[in-house]
Parts: sequence; structure tokens; C-alpha cells
Amino acid sequence: MRWERKRWRIRALRKRRELVSVVDRTGTIKAKDILVLTTLRNERVRLPFFLRYYRNLGVGHFLMIDNDSDDGSREYLEQQDDVSLWTTTASYKRARFGVDWLNWIARKHAHGHWALTVDPDEFFVYPFADTRGLRALTDWLDASSIRSFGAMLLDMYPKGALDQQPYREGQDPFEIANWFDSGNYMITKNPKFGNLWIQGGPRARAFFGDNPARAPALNKIPLVKWHRAYTYVSSTHNLLPRGLNLVYDEWGGEKASGVLLHAKFLDTFAGKAEEELARKQHYAASHEYKAYAAKLADNPDLWCKWSEKYINWRQLEILGLMSKGNWA
Repeated sequence: MRWERKRWRIRALRKRRELVSVVDRTGTIKAKDILVLTTLRNERVRLPFFLRYYRNLGVGHFLMIDNDSDDGSREYLEQQDDVSLWTTTASYKRARFGVDWLNWIARKHAHGHWALTVDPDEFFVYPFADTRGLRALTDWLDASSIRSFGAMLLDMYPKGALDQQPYREGQDPFEIANWFDSGNYMITKNPKFGNLWIQGGPRARAFFGDNPARAPALNKIPLVKWHRAYTYVSSTHNLLPRGLNLVYDEWGGEKASGVLLHAKFLDTFAGKAEEELARKQHYAASHEYKAYAAKLADNPDLWCKWSEKYINWRQLEILGLMSKGNWA
């Protein structure tokens, strides 16, 4: 594992040459700032709410990589005082779906900080998020000598066809996509890295019903007290050293965990899926986007009689989708 970690770090070092700085405000990062790291392409409509959401949680600085957007995303982010921005026209696929770029930026700028690595459609929810800022969580993790914090990706969707409620720039996406599957999840353990592997939810039943084993992974480890020697291996699903993947309890208890509310299923999704299918820059010959394209032609309704409407984090804890552990 030590050699594999070294390999990914060297790869990130090489891939740094593909990144061009647009605006560098990393000199303004304070010693205790919590950082968000993101790679994106053509997400202009999502960015105002995304930034507002994480600022409200207490994020101090955003480290963002724009992969050749042509919708104004780069120009918008360039104007944000708490954003440092890089751009690249290089292949997302050949950068291991952006992981190499993110590993380099984290190594250079996130050492010693709590770093939250998320996509522009992922919104972190954790125990007591309605009353305690993100720093309260990271302070508790520091006091407990915990270096990483897991979160299940929870696909959110509207009731009715995806195009019935248009999404407006700056809008809270969960005013529209406010339903989720409360069950229907499969969990296994990755024997090599020690992380859990979670699949299921609306994507498995609606887009991969014939082969749920090919459904996207829902396990994430987005929040890490970063050290320059760390490296993500496969998206934010697992890391090295292996100990960072042990975000669950094997001895009958429960470790604290969170959820990433996933706002993929809005009326913008069909166009995004077509774009990404044409670019062929995603995992396994873009099989995920092929499945989306096949079903989206029928403008599906992902809601079903077992769907549950989202209320708050306490609801998710009751359903067993997250836990406050021994954080009181």
C-alpha cells in the first residue's frame, strides 16, 4: 500500500502541469480555515447556491478546478473573493476523473486543514447541522483524534417527471428534489482498502434495475484532516493510508457519520447527461451515462410509493442513514 500511495502522489505531481492558475487567493487562507475542494465543468447555474450553502456552514476558502467550462462558470468563480481557481483543458478521464488534480491541490494547499471534497451537486449534512457550524464538528473530531469522516451519498429527486419544475439559478435544489429512498441499499466491504461499498437507491432501481451491481457507489469519505502524504484513490470513495477508510464501527457501536444530499436529478440533468455521454470522459466507457440516456428519453418519474420526503438530519439518523455516534 505504501508503494501504491507513492505512485498516486507521483502521478498527481505530474498532472499538476495540466492546471493553469486563473486566480490564486491561497495567501488569504487562515491557519484554521476549513476548505472545500471541487472540480467542475459547466455548473454555472448551481454555483451561487453551492457557495452560499458552504459559506453558511463555515467554510473559509474554496479550491476549485474548472475543466474547460463554456457556460460562464470560470468567469463567475473568478469574481468570488474566497475562491482560488485553476483551469484545464486536459482530459478528465486521464486525470482519473479529476482525482489527480484534486490530490495535487490538496497536497499543496490543504495540508493541516480540514478539507471537504465535494461535487457542485453534493451538499454535506452532519449531526446537529441545523444548530452547529462545521467547525463544531471538526473541533470534536480533532479532540477525538479522528482524521476522516464518512458520508453516504443520498440521491434526492422530485415527485413527478424531472422537467416539471425548472431549477432557477440560486435556488435551493431541495425545494424541488426533496424525496429520497429510505431503504433499498446494499453494503459490502472492500477487502483491499477496508472501506464500505454502498449501492442502491433510485439510481439502482430506475437506471440499473437489470444489473444493480453496476449501479454507482454511494459511499464517500469527503471530510479529511488533510496531510500532504494522503491521497484519494477512487474519487472520494477511498484513500490511502488505509486507516482513513475506517469511518464505521465493526464492534457493534456506531461512529458518527453524515450524508451528502445529491441534487443530480433536476430538470438540468437530461442536458448534462447528453453532454457527458458525448464527451466520453467518465468511468467504464461512460456506462453510467449510457444508462441515464436510455431512461431519460422517457422523462421518468423516480418517485415511488416507498419514497420518503426529506425533513432534516434527525430523520436520516432515525432511518439509519447517518449517525451522531458519541457526539452529543
